[in-house]
Amino acid sequence: MDKGHKQTRTVVALGIVLACGACAFALDPSLDVSQYAHTAWKVREGFSKGSIGSIAQTPDGYLWLGTEFGLLTFDGVRAVPWQPPPGEQLPSTDIRGLLTARDGTLWVATGKGLAGWKDGKLSQYSELAGHEVISLLQDHEGTIWASAWGTPGILCAIQSGRIQCYGEDGSLGRGLGPMYEDSRGNIWTGSPSGLWRWRPGPPKLYPMPEWPTGFAEGGRRRALDGHAQRDPAVR
Repeated sequence: MDKGHKQTRTVVALGIVLACGACAFALDPSLDVSQYAHTAWKVREGFSKGSIGSIAQTPDGYLWLGTEFGLLTFDGVRAVPWQPPPGEQLPSTDIRGLLTARDGTLWVATGKGLAGWKDGKLSQYSELAGHEVISLLQDHEGTIWASAWGTPGILCAIQSGRIQCYGEDGSLGRGLGPMYEDSRGNIWTGSPSGLWRWRPGPPKLYPMPEWPTGFAEGGRRRALDGHAQRDPAVR
C-alpha cells in the first residue's frame, strides 16, 4: 500500500472514531450527513509522524493513537507524543495494536512485547518480551488474550496480573493472528496451519488451506478470510 493510501486511511479512520464516539447514539436521523460539521486531521499536514494503525479511547476521554514511531494522545485538538514515567519505556515504539479493557487499562501491543498502562503505572510481561504482538482481545470473563509472532509463536492469557502462555513448546509454529470471541464464548484464532478454537475445552485445530485472517459471525455460518465456512462450533 502506498503512502497516499495510508494517509487517506488514517484520516478516514480517525474521522469515524470522532464522529461515532460516545455521542453517536444522539445523532438526529432526520439530518443528512453533510449537515454535520467535521474536522479532518491529516498526516501530510503534520498531525502525526507516520501512519496511524490503531486507535483506542480510555475512560478519561483521551484518544490513543498507535504509529510505527510511538504512541500519541489526542484531546480533540492536538496529538502529543506520550511519554512513559522516568526510567521506563515501552517494549518498542512500533505500536501494533491498542485495547482499552473494561477496568480502564490501556493495553499496548508492540513489535517487541506487550505493556499495560493504568493509573500512571506501566506494566510489562517478560513472557512476551521480544515477541511481535499481533492481536489483543478481552473475553467475556475479563481475561486479556495476546497472540504473538516469534520463535516460537505464543498465545498468552492475562487475568488479575497473572499470565499464562501457550505454545512455548513450538506447537503453535511461528505464531497466531487475529482473535475473535463468538456469541457462545468460543475463542477463535488463525494460524498458518488453520483455525484454532481455544476455548471452551481443550484447544482444537481445524486445518485450512489458507491462513484465516478475519472473522464475521452470522447465522449458522462464519466467514473466514472471505470464504464462507461452516462454524465448527455449531452441530
